[in-house]
This record gives sequence, structure tokens and C-alpha cells, in this order.
Amino acid sequence: MGLFDALFKLLTFRITREEMLKFEQKHLILAIAGAWLVGMGRYWDDPGASTLQHLGLGSVIYIFLLAAFIWIIVLPFKIANWNYTAVLTFIGLTSLPAIFYAIPVEQFLSIGTANTVNVWFLAIVAAWRLGLLFFFLKRYTQLAFFYIITITLMPICVIIAALTMLNLHRVVFNIMGGMRNPTPHDASYFVLMILTAFSMILTIPLIITYIIGIVNRRNDLKAKKEKEEYV
Repeated sequence: MGLFDALFKLLTFRITREEMLKFEQKHLILAIAGAWLVGMGRYWDDPGASTLQHLGLGSVIYIFLLAAFIWIIVLPFKIANWNYTAVLTFIGLTSLPAIFYAIPVEQFLSIGTANTVNVWFLAIVAAWRLGLLFFFLKRYTQLAFFYIITITLMPICVIIAALTMLNLHRVVFNIMGGMRNPTPHDASYFVLMILTAFSMILTIPLIITYIIGIVNRRNDLKAKKEKEEYV
């Protein structure tokens, strides 16, 4: 499977499970390189970003950690051919839509308009990547819809919390103090704060349904095995 053909099919929700199982080293290299470039683009004009963020290394570290988290939470469901490298490749490849964040809209738009545009960029990229994660989990794991929803939302809540800690902690005091120094990203920060609140509310119900899902999955696999042995 061609390198960019696989990327295009993945980003357009058309890649098959068989094709994902055939991810190679070249796909992983593209995934890491993409996360690195997007990471640099995301923070190139942010004076408050850390050195790791400016160098794009923060984004690279992030995809490794996120892939590990998703791999671990799905592991108890005992999915055939479930492996960390495939998850890491997928996560890295889906970081590419975040290139929208690198567009310096504040350079040619007013602060208010730039805020609106950045919120739309945030909404589009977030919805796109959330849809891709759901698509990946559904097609790769072939679990029931209810399980997929639970597994999809769990890492999303963690992502939002991480974004909050990385991007909002510098502006919370400004918000509380009346936004004395407005930036083009202020509206995005407000959206993330609202999403963080919802994430905190959903955390406990998600953990409960996740545990129930694992128990049901184990029982289904056990019943299937016993049936096969009986036959």
C-alpha cells in the first residue's frame, strides 16, 4: 500500500482493517514526522510555549503517550492483532489535520475575527480527529457500538484535560482578571475550559461502563470458546 495513498484513505475514512494491519515502518516514520512538523507549526507564534513545544518535540512525545494509553485501555478486550505500533502509526497520521493551527490568521485579521477563526479551526480539527478515532477503533477492533463509544470518549477526556494544562494555565488568570491582554486564541481557551468541565463530569460514568464492557466481553469470549469446544 502506497504511503500517501494510505494517509489519504485514512483521513477520508476509507482505509480497511486489512490495510491498517499492513502498516509498515515508512508509515510510522511519516506519522512521527507529521506530528513533529505540526507541533512546530502549532506553537511557532506562541511566545509562552516551552522549548519542547517550539521544537515540535512535545507533540511527538504526546502521540507516543496517547497511543500507549489507547493501546492499554483496549488491551483488556483481547482484540486479535492488537499492537502498539499500529495504534502509534494511526495517532501520528491523524495529527496532520492540526496543521490548520499553524495558519497565522492573526497576521491579517483583527483579534476578534482571529478568535472566531481559531475556534472554527479547533472545532473542525477536533471533530475530524474524534471521528477518525471512532472509525479506527470500530474498524480495527470490530467491537460493539456501545464499547466503541466508551473507549473513544475515555482518551478524549484525557486529551482535553492535557490541552487544558498545556494551553490554558497561562490565560486562566487573565480571564479571571478581565482579559487585559487579549490574544487570537482566547476564544479557543474558553471552549476548552467548557469541554474540560464536561470531561470531568463524564469521567466516572465512562470508567463504570468501561469496566462493565470488559466483563461482558470476557464473558462473551468465554461463552464462544466453550461453544466451540462443545461442538
